Amino acid sequence: MLAPTDLDQIHQLKARYFRLMDTKQWDLLRDVFTVDVRIDTTEDSGTVIDGVENYLPFLISQIGDVVTAHHGHTPEISFDNDDHATGIWAMEDELWWPEGQPIKYLHGYGHYHETYVRTADGWKISSLRLTRLHRIFEFAD
Repeated sequence: MLAPTDLDQIHQLKARYFRLMDTKQWDLLRDVFTVDVRIDTTEDSGTVIDGVENYLPFLISQIGDVVTAHHGHTPEISFDNDDHATGIWAMEDELWWPEGQPIKYLHGYGHYHETYVRTADGWKISSLRLTRLHRIFEFAD
C-alpha cells in the first residue's frame, strides 16, 4: 500500500477542515490547526485572531447555527522545506442563516492563503487568510 505524500496529506488536511467546519465538529476541527494559528478574515469579518483557543469560539459565534457548505478547488501548494509549506485554494461557500436573522443567504467566492507546518501529529494549518472576490447576499424581508 502506498503511503500518502506530503502533498496528499495537506490536501486531506484541507478537506478535513471543510468537512469538520460544515458538520460543526468543533473539537475535531481544533486539531487541523497549530495551537498558535493566525486567522485573518479582515476582508470578510474585519478580524485577525491569534491562537486556536481564541479562533474556535469566534467561529462558533459566527456560524454555529448557520448551515454551511464550503468547497476548496485548484490548490497551489509549495514546500519551503521538509516541514513548512504554503498554499492557495480557490474557494466557494454557501451559508444559510436560521429564520429571523437579518441575512438569509450568502454565496461567496475567493481564496484561502495558508501556511502549513509538519508537527508530531502530522501537517497542520499554521496561518489562514481568507480573501473574497465576490459575494451574493440575500437579506431577510
